[in-house]
Amino acid sequence: MMMSGVAASAVTPPKILFQDKRFLIIDKPAGMPVHPDRAGGLNVEDFFEAWGQGKAGPWLAHRLDRDTAGCLVIALKKSALLEAQQRFAAGLVQKTYWAVVAGIPAEQEGEIDQPLVKRTQGNAWKMVPADRVPAAAAPPARTSWRLRGSGPRGEGQKISWLELHPHTGRTHQLRAHCAALGHPILGDAVYGGDGGPLCLFSRAIMLPLDPPAGATAPAPPHMRGLLKSLGWTDPNA
Repeated sequence: MMMSGVAASAVTPPKILFQDKRFLIIDKPAGMPVHPDRAGGLNVEDFFEAWGQGKAGPWLAHRLDRDTAGCLVIALKKSALLEAQQRFAAGLVQKTYWAVVAGIPAEQEGEIDQPLVKRTQGNAWKMVPADRVPAAAAPPARTSWRLRGSGPRGEGQKISWLELHPHTGRTHQLRAHCAALGHPILGDAVYGGDGGPLCLFSRAIMLPLDPPAGATAPAPPHMRGLLKSLGWTDPNA
């Protein structure tokens, strides 16, 4: 597999956070898509040949957006893929995300239960609240959140560190739900945040299997300074 004439084997692969005979859980870098896309460049699937254990596989067990960093589960066996997909579809996988958002929520924690639908305008699209769409056309979208820290960011600006637990897996769910909460994720210009890198990553994931499969990802470099300013203590510092 090649990336702009450069072999994937010549590029440092994403860090492996967990590995057994069934799964890899990698730390996907922000900015790396999981599939090849029109922009070209390196993607997670470029490393599948090196991670493979036979003629078939690996397979992505779920997805992360290009700009979202952190825990990504890759199945090494078809039986493991089917088990993982069943747990994801049933909402049994424990997923924890960290985000830095604009403003400070009025409450310490809460839940956003708001179905989302895709709205296209020209060549652009986004997920929006499905307030006027029949329930059958808008699958449930539910996210629990907790305020972990808050503080100033420049003159007159406040930001917060949120821990997010998506109970469903809709496209752009966390980005759209944070915007609906009135606190868009920093770097998310599509949903009302500012420019710059997206301040969202998959902190931890746990698949309830026998035995369980899970991992915790370190904060990506572009978020560490912000998180520390909001009270996070880096255990590796």
